[in-house]
Amino acid sequence: MMCRSGVMAAMMVACMNALAEETHGEGINKETLLKTEKSWEGTRYGHYPAGAPQITMLKVTVEPNRVLAWHTHPCISAVHMTAGSVSLTVAKTGEKRTFRQGDSFTDTVDIVHQGQAGAQGAEMLVFFACSDNRPLTIAEAK
Repeated sequence: MMCRSGVMAAMMVACMNALAEETHGEGINKETLLKTEKSWEGTRYGHYPAGAPQITMLKVTVEPNRVLAWHTHPCISAVHMTAGSVSLTVAKTGEKRTFRQGDSFTDTVDIVHQGQAGAQGAEMLVFFACSDNRPLTIAEAK
């Protein structure tokens, strides 16, 4: 019994030390907003594109009720909604989902979709993990 208590105590100390290292010391807090291996509509991601990595972060602002053209993204992107809302629709299935201020999600790759801003418009930070100056968005005819 005493041995189990000692093992448990050692494990707790190790976990607490790992947590302390993870926070990078006092006065710093990290919050995971998103961690996933698939896009918002459920498609699992394949490999990153070959070539030299290129990271792009955009602040995107969309006017109220504005409907975006049908499009695809050739690379993985992550989005954090900073204001308003956006509804995304997949062309092939009609699946639709609305994201609001504070939501984080990953977008589709090579799947034709469309967005529409809500009544208050939409503002989002979009992070793309791409390569070799690939286009981030490609217009599609539905």
